[in-house]
Amino acid sequence: MMKTHRPRPPGFSLVEVLAAVTIIGIVTFLAIPNIVQIKKDGEDGLARARADALNVAVAAYFQAVGPEAAATAWAAADNDDRYDLLAPYLAFAPATLADYMPGGYSVVFDASQPHRVKATLLGPDTTSIAY
Repeated sequence: MMKTHRPRPPGFSLVEVLAAVTIIGIVTFLAIPNIVQIKKDGEDGLARARADALNVAVAAYFQAVGPEAAATAWAAADNDDRYDLLAPYLAFAPATLADYMPGGYSVVFDASQPHRVKATLLGPDTTSIAY
C-alpha cells in the first residue's frame, strides 16, 4: 500500500514567525538609540541656529532704533519683552520666546552691557551651551 502525502497548507510555521519577530526586535533594539541621538542633535542644532538668529536680530534692532534709544528700551525690558523688541527683525517669530526655541531650550539676554548683547543659550538641563 502506497502512502499518499497531503500537501502542506500555505503559511508559516511557528519557528519561522518567531525567528522573524526576533530579527525585527534586534534591529529595533539597535536602531532606537541612534534615532533618539539624531533627534537630540537636531534639536540642539536648531536651538543654536535660533540663538544665532536672535543675536543677528539684536544687532539689527540696535542699528535700526539707534544705540541710545535701543539701550534704554533694552535695559527697561525683561527677557520676554526683549524678544518682543526683536520679533520684527526675525524671519520666523511666533508670539513668545518659549515658542521660538525648541522644547527644553531657553535663551537669556544680558542687560548689563546693551552694546555687547549676546543671547545665552541654556539647554534642557539649564546648563549654558556654547555656540
